[in-house]
Amino acid sequence: MPWAEALIASKSNELPIPQEGRVLSYVDALNEAMALALGLDPNVIVLGQGVNDPKGMFGVTTDLHKKFGIERVFDTPLSEEGLFGVCTGAAMNGIRPVYLHNRPDFLLLAFNQIITHASKFHYLDNGETNVPLVSWAAIGRGWGSGAQHSQAIQGLLLGVPGLKIVMPSTPYDAKGLMLAAIADNNPVLIFEHRWCMRNKGVVPEGMYEVPLGKGVYRRNGNDLTIVGTSHSIELAAQAVDELADTGITVDVIDLRTLKPMDEKIILESVKKTGKILVVDTGWQMGGVCAEIGCLVAEKGFSSLKAPVRRMGLPDIPTPAGFTLEQFLYPDMQRIAGAIKEMVG
Repeated sequence: MPWAEALIASKSNELPIPQEGRVLSYVDALNEAMALALGLDPNVIVLGQGVNDPKGMFGVTTDLHKKFGIERVFDTPLSEEGLFGVCTGAAMNGIRPVYLHNRPDFLLLAFNQIITHASKFHYLDNGETNVPLVSWAAIGRGWGSGAQHSQAIQGLLLGVPGLKIVMPSTPYDAKGLMLAAIADNNPVLIFEHRWCMRNKGVVPEGMYEVPLGKGVYRRNGNDLTIVGTSHSIELAAQAVDELADTGITVDVIDLRTLKPMDEKIILESVKKTGKILVVDTGWQMGGVCAEIGCLVAEKGFSSLKAPVRRMGLPDIPTPAGFTLEQFLYPDMQRIAGAIKEMVG
């Protein structure tokens, strides 16, 4: 198994988040992560509809089939449940599949394989079987794609034991979390937000790992805690920066992974600020916002100076049309308004 040796050879499993150095786009960081994994381990394969397309699945898989061959990087038909079953069986037999999806909406067709099989096998035989499988999907608002092509399903999967859920927001994290996911011995679901893919940032060369289950502060302050992942935390940081002249300071916590969840960093911040706003790219009811709110109410209630506040999608399907979409999704202005209301 080459993964442990490679990460040790990199001198640190987790590098300090770099402020200077080589700048890569988000998609190039993901492409580099998969190229490193494919080069390191002959058991890694990359598959999915469009992975060897000239555009390379949003650019994420561009030219990987040319470098590593169509036996290891290959296009697939649209058969999500069947292919997820194939990936699960392959993973149980030593292969490390990275199964990519243009949209998570159609992962719903594979829920039987994900929930009933892939997430369970490690536990059903007392840890004797591993299922080192990565599922990657691009989520988030688009260009008026409508109710059936705009779904954020992380909340639906949050309550399934045996799954890890990853939602990066920066190119550095996208690469490091992809490598950590491929190295993990059981299923990891990665949801990348389409709008994060426009970002550029400092990304070190070579192998490094961002540990699953470890959040990070994007901004530091004393008046309020904001917790989230992915594009929602990017918007939160922008809102805090917009309010800098008001004197309001905010802890902005990027969880980076929803499962395992870094409870410690959330409760540590709430103990300091006494107030929390949870932001998410998915639906507010019964999802990520609700789970984090319950965590704080259960374990951090004595620290609270005000009720927990949530900001996610309202309890309606995503409307078709770009103009209507703008009224559905929380934006920087709405987050800034919530901050001012909560801080008073």
